[in-house]
Amino acid sequence: MSIIEDNADQALGRRVRAEREGRGWSLAELAGRAGVSKAMLSKIERAEASPTAATLSRIATAYGLTMAALFEVASHSSRLQRVKDQPVWRDPKAAYLRRQVFLHPANPLELVEVELPARQEAGFPASAYHLVRQVVWVISGRLTLMEGAERHELAAGDRVELGPPSDIVFRNETAQPCRYLVAIVRR
Repeated sequence: MSIIEDNADQALGRRVRAEREGRGWSLAELAGRAGVSKAMLSKIERAEASPTAATLSRIATAYGLTMAALFEVASHSSRLQRVKDQPVWRDPKAAYLRRQVFLHPANPLELVEVELPARQEAGFPASAYHLVRQVVWVISGRLTLMEGAERHELAAGDRVELGPPSDIVFRNETAQPCRYLVAIVRR
């Protein structure tokens, strides 16, 4: 397994800066579009801060990208990608582990495996979902998914298709880790 958190901050910082500069945006413009402070964006670009998933989601949305696209590396020439080569990232706040199982620029499907530790949660703003449709499938453990005010209780094998964009909270209220797969279709 190649946990990209070891060098992720530098690579991510370069990617965030390259996307911003490629659009001719100032830090202030990106901050306004993403709802993230200029100071935090500057720290991310200089690899002095490890952003949470919610922060990354806001930045990606400002660019019109999915969060996975911020981690995207050169596409593979082979259709086969071994588990050891799939990028993995750990959220510094919730400590959840996110594996990018599948992402290809020519295919609108993304597959993400997440391990959410016991008694942890990760939240995302509604703006993160306007470019995608998602289905969440629980592999093991239990997951509480708050979709706006609607609460979904999911056990192993259960799945839910997310509706119109709303704030989402993935929550593990148990003493055991939870693993789930998120299937994302980019619009």
